[in-house]
Amino acid sequence: MDTFDVIISGCGPTGAMLAAELRLHDVRVLVLDKETEPTSFVRIVGLHIRSLELMAMRGLLDRMLERGRKRPAGGFFGAINKPAPAGLDSAHAYLLGIPQPVVVQLLEDHAIHLGAEVRRGSAVVGFEQGDDDVTVQLDDGQQLRSRYLVGCDGSRSTVRKLLGVGFPGEPSRNETLMGELELDVPQEELAAKVTEVRETYKTFSVTPFADGIYRVVIPVAGVSAEPPTLDDFKQQLNAIAGTDFGVHSPRWMSRFGDATRLAERYRVGRVLLAGDAAHIHPPTGGQGLNLGIQDAFNLSWKLAAHVRGWAPETLLDTYESERHPVAEDVLDNTRAQLELLSTEPGPQAVRRLLTELMNFDQVNRHLIEKITAIDIRYNFGEGPDLLGRHQRDIETKQGDLYGLLHHGRGMLLDRTEHLTIDGWSDRVDYLADPSAPIDAPGILLRPDGHIAWLGDNQHDLNTHLTRWFGSPAS
Repeated sequence: MDTFDVIISGCGPTGAMLAAELRLHDVRVLVLDKETEPTSFVRIVGLHIRSLELMAMRGLLDRMLERGRKRPAGGFFGAINKPAPAGLDSAHAYLLGIPQPVVVQLLEDHAIHLGAEVRRGSAVVGFEQGDDDVTVQLDDGQQLRSRYLVGCDGSRSTVRKLLGVGFPGEPSRNETLMGELELDVPQEELAAKVTEVRETYKTFSVTPFADGIYRVVIPVAGVSAEPPTLDDFKQQLNAIAGTDFGVHSPRWMSRFGDATRLAERYRVGRVLLAGDAAHIHPPTGGQGLNLGIQDAFNLSWKLAAHVRGWAPETLLDTYESERHPVAEDVLDNTRAQLELLSTEPGPQAVRRLLTELMNFDQVNRHLIEKITAIDIRYNFGEGPDLLGRHQRDIETKQGDLYGLLHHGRGMLLDRTEHLTIDGWSDRVDYLADPSAPIDAPGILLRPDGHIAWLGDNQHDLNTHLTRWFGSPAS
């Protein structure tokens, strides 16, 4: 029976990111995906500020920038068109529009380059947990053994269902048609009609994609379990725009609902959930893919620490305690945004009021930081406001800080030049830089870039090194 350290079910952006991060710690990883080929249709997604920072921390951002398009980091909350506030706390304060298949392929290639094994056309159909491992059953009858199993297999997650974890929330009430089609209408007429329709339907759009192809996004009242047809697109376009724009020759068509659900638990024993297997919500604000990638970034080093044998006993528990509240907040802000997109008089009145309030910098900043995930502060206990927050990229005497974090280790950035990481140097890097632009004598960064400690007291530092990186090596 083949044996691995971690088996990941699902090779979407979350699963591929998790696999790559685990390989940085020499964890034996197998990624399984039931589809024989990656998703072919091109859906543009937005990588928000925090995700861009994570890509930069692993040396992936330049590859993403080559395949994407930068956009201002504003106008996302409820599609209220307000510019991003100045001075957002990031060196990457923009949105990157990029096709989702490109993100998946880049992350999958990165994981494979680092040594992960990816098997497509292979699905998990069962598993059994033991004290020290998980026996995984595949759809072809094969059995595999792994120390951990992670379900990154989407909203209909087989792993979550087999695990018996509840997925409470609200079912879809409305849906959106999305596709890439050709149109027979003059460009000026199209632009005028789209502008008119968007006065009422904020999520409606018809935008040029490539070679005469347009991406069409249409809100629909109610839900359907059937795949959409060209007639469905024509009927709904006529209903809300008074014309079907002569749509024809679709390259692909799909529909998605506005269901909002959150897994009751992210971990049961040696089986964990991440990405859409743990939470689903409407795409308002473009947070879904980002939330999953950030789950993977949080989980990976903690899981690797247990595999490598140096993890503090409760380290893996912090994955759920940190990420579950983040998902709760995302679900709440998407619920709020959906209300703002309603065409009913009450929600429209609230929308007008919020639009006025967003003229205040503090309100606009708060909402943008929420959408882009740069407001996240994990609860590490009492301490300065920076404790638990993500460290932005800065210039050090050895170059950009993020450029020094490509290997996924912790780091002590020491302005005093007197602190040490003796006993933890196999897990934590050390950089002495008296001129480093940080608001503390020294900071300890976890592998995910969050600030785990600030100060200049060696004994206090040792306590926090032990808390996050285990006992010192003898």
